[in-house]
Amino acid sequence: MSLDITLCETAWAARDPAYDGAFFVCVRTTGIYCRCVCPVKPPLRHNVEFLPSATAAELAGYRPCLRCRPETAPFCPAWKGTLAIVEKAARLIKDEGALDGNDGVEALAMRVGIGSRHLTRLFRRHLGASPIEVAKTARIQRAKRLITETDLPMTEVALQAGFGSLRRFNAVFREIYRRPPNEMRRGRS
Repeated sequence: MSLDITLCETAWAARDPAYDGAFFVCVRTTGIYCRCVCPVKPPLRHNVEFLPSATAAELAGYRPCLRCRPETAPFCPAWKGTLAIVEKAARLIKDEGALDGNDGVEALAMRVGIGSRHLTRLFRRHLGASPIEVAKTARIQRAKRLITETDLPMTEVALQAGFGSLRRFNAVFREIYRRPPNEMRRGRS
């Protein structure tokens, strides 16, 4: 990827946050690379080169600045902070059915590397719901899709959607949609 040097110089001089993470400022004399928004005193221009990524800077022999922490540039998981953990856990719930079996929030928390109470707090902060509530919504959405797109019996829909029993499936479906699941199937033709 080639960088527009004039654009990089302009963004760097202005410390423009719109370009934060788009390129990195590498200082040859110190062997350090920074984000364009780094608050340090700018080095002489002839000692600087611009590289497109933190990886490219590290491969060129530069180390990250300890002040602006370029390894936490936008779009990397460290930049998102705790939201990255919540997104990973929510993806495990939605895509892999992490809370569908006998495994609880404790097992999910271990998979993302934190405690279950902290994971529940992070879910509440970022999503406004607990992991269990997110899993319930994911299950009911899978079930609704199976009801409308397939001719599977309701017991099979319940099990494939991640519910432990037909009774629980019916109760949750009535709670969410305020009607039994078989009414959804009748109305699809």
